[in-house]
Amino acid sequence: MEQQQTLLEFPCDFPIKAMGKAASGFETRALEIVRRHATDFKEGNMRIVASGKGNYLSATFVVRATSQAQLDALYRELTACEDMLMVL
Repeated sequence: MEQQQTLLEFPCDFPIKAMGKAASGFETRALEIVRRHATDFKEGNMRIVASGKGNYLSATFVVRATSQAQLDALYRELTACEDMLMVL
């Protein structure tokens, strides 16, 4: 099996954006998931922005990624969470 190549050089700071409904506990669940995959994550590396009417939140997490496998696992868990409407 061929190993996939990536343009990223690890370790690196990598931004991940997730969006969800403000009233769903989205922010707390997203942070829990990020911390499972990036145990050294600091809340100062998280930015939350509310939509114009406040119904939705956008969270950007800048994680210190150590491998492509780590990022893949983080994306898989975030996208599997029902509180996430979109993950970029």
